[in-house]
Amino acid sequence: MTSNADSGPASGNGPVGVSGPTRSLWLRLLALSSVAAAAGLVLCSVIAAFMVGVNGALSAAFGGLLVMLFFGISLLVGHFVGRSNPSGAIGVFVATYFIKVVGFAVVLFLIGAPEWLDGRWFLIGAVVAVVLWQAAEIYGFSKARLQIYNDPETKEPRDV
Repeated sequence: MTSNADSGPASGNGPVGVSGPTRSLWLRLLALSSVAAAAGLVLCSVIAAFMVGVNGALSAAFGGLLVMLFFGISLLVGHFVGRSNPSGAIGVFVATYFIKVVGFAVVLFLIGAPEWLDGRWFLIGAVVAVVLWQAAEIYGFSKARLQIYNDPETKEPRDV
């Protein structure tokens, strides 16, 4: 089979560098996801402000910030636990998730909904934050360089 595609520029003679694993994966994901969700929340809050006023904007921001806090705790746990005990990180994630769900539920039931809260915009802000946060996490994981195998050990030359 032949191709009429152009071969492109000739490759260089320079050495190929080693990139290594991604440093601080969890903090990088936290920053990337936070920026994406915050940008979406700003846009959502501006739209809510035009449609229903300040209470809508505050409600959208509050819903989104709760989502960001919820997900951010997990990434911080991954960062701190993953460094010292990578194999135990999943168990800590599960325990943290359970504590977060119960903790957030207790706090929301004890405090209740404030008078200014617009339920529709609270939900819209939360959904916008979830979708953008998860999309940014997927993108960040897809770009991560995870070292799967140990680097080969260098062998000392033997005297013959």
